Amino acid sequence: MFTGIVEELGQVVAFERSTAPQARSARLSVRGPVVVEGTRTGDSISVNGCCLTVTDLSDDVFVADVMAETLQRTSLGTLAPGNRVNLERSLRPSDRIGGHIVQGHVDTTGTLLARHHEEHWDVLEISVPDELMGYVAIKGSIAIDGISLTVVDVVDSTGTEGSRGHVTVSLIPETLRRTTLGITQVGEAVNLEVDVLAKYIARYLSRSVPDNVAQSAG
Repeated sequence: MFTGIVEELGQVVAFERSTAPQARSARLSVRGPVVVEGTRTGDSISVNGCCLTVTDLSDDVFVADVMAETLQRTSLGTLAPGNRVNLERSLRPSDRIGGHIVQGHVDTTGTLLARHHEEHWDVLEISVPDELMGYVAIKGSIAIDGISLTVVDVVDSTGTEGSRGHVTVSLIPETLRRTTLGITQVGEAVNLEVDVLAKYIARYLSRSVPDNVAQSAG
């Protein structure tokens, strides 16, 4: 579990896809001296919002295996040596939750549709697939590339050709400086994770409540 507060901008050292037939996996090596400190093999680190298990450590570099499901659902498959990535170590019970509850289980990718430069912040428009739009709300939380952000506005798709539902978020200079969203270009993919509490509520409401539960609640 994470909070979406990026600790460090790491750098991809290597991204090696498996050559084994039908393996469809990869091994990712990332330089991140801050997150490596105190980390052991088996620990979890969020890389651009994806919870990965550390399999090896060497000086200030950690290594993680990336399975096929992760490559399919996230943007990690596009990484190359030299790319910058958002890094966060897993939450400890004694830590402050500065953002919101982030599982590191990316739902899908969106696209940076537009970037508007304001005097003291940037406003970004991020596309969100229709099937996830029901889980986002104005002033709610969303994790974009592992960054906990507050949704400023929600714009649903009109259903016409070329129309895409999207959310807008505002980024202060500190966030632009400390995360990859400061350098992400229009048209590039970003990892999206909607609020897990919204998922549970939607799941609950989609099922009929058993009589015994309704009676006990009354």
